[in-house]
Amino acid sequence: MSKDNSIPALRLLLRWREKGQLMSEQCTHNCETCGVDCASRSSAQKQQDFKVNAHPLSNIKKVIAVVSGKGGVGKSLVTSLLAVNMNRAGKHSAILDADITGPSIPKLFGIHEKALGNEDGILPCKSKTGIDVMSINLLLENDTDPVVWRGPVIAGTVKQFYTDVIWRDVDFMFVDMPPGTGDVPLTVFQSLPIAGIVVVTSPQDLVSMIVEKAVNMARMMNIPVLGIVENMSYYECPHCGERSEIFGRSHIDETAHRFNIPAAARLPINPKLAANFSSSAIASRAATWCADARRSSNRLITDTDFGAAT
Repeated sequence: MSKDNSIPALRLLLRWREKGQLMSEQCTHNCETCGVDCASRSSAQKQQDFKVNAHPLSNIKKVIAVVSGKGGVGKSLVTSLLAVNMNRAGKHSAILDADITGPSIPKLFGIHEKALGNEDGILPCKSKTGIDVMSINLLLENDTDPVVWRGPVIAGTVKQFYTDVIWRDVDFMFVDMPPGTGDVPLTVFQSLPIAGIVVVTSPQDLVSMIVEKAVNMARMMNIPVLGIVENMSYYECPHCGERSEIFGRSHIDETAHRFNIPAAARLPINPKLAANFSSSAIASRAATWCADARRSSNRLITDTDFGAAT
């Protein structure tokens, strides 16, 4: 696509949203003759099928959501690790950053350019290793501009990231969800063809209770829990190798057993992670991270049958 035909992606999103609102205002309220997904449809029809279709030019095989019951547990880190490892395994991976008010994926991958598109749709940006990424920070003029939107607008934007973006030949799409069980997780679970979720937690007892909420929500929506990751599980002394469980004893194995979750992984506290984040080099420097982090993320992928998820 030539730059002459490029259109800022944010302008396209707003244009298509306004078009949908106009069509809704002109509605005849005869849903049988209309294919527009608008607020005028009856509640009975809405309950039957909330699913939206991907862009006609998209080809997405599997969609995996990465969730957490609360913020600050490393959900974006795990999302990035999964995408990087899948990419290294020869699978074309993509990340849909659904955390509209707290996006971090572009910075993790060192992506600074803005997304563009044409009348056909919006094109995701690519990391240096070829991972497709779409995030609200790829649309804003400045990365530090706050997104002060109400819930329905945020949820609608996440849906547009799936329906209006052209995702070409994606084997695995990882959705970096906002924390909790609010509007956006509900929208994603109902609207996107989620094959399963990966839950991210930390060792504290309080967090484990909140994780249970996320697991229960997924099961209410009939979405399988593919794996659980305990981040900041321990700290290993670089001098003597002794492991210290700073945030308390790990509960991941008993949590996985309790909820019959097939795969579990532990990620340690490691200063190298923060150093790589600050230099925006998660994809290129992941190989230099501690062996435990690599083994844990690889174990999660190996033990979890992503390919068989339906």
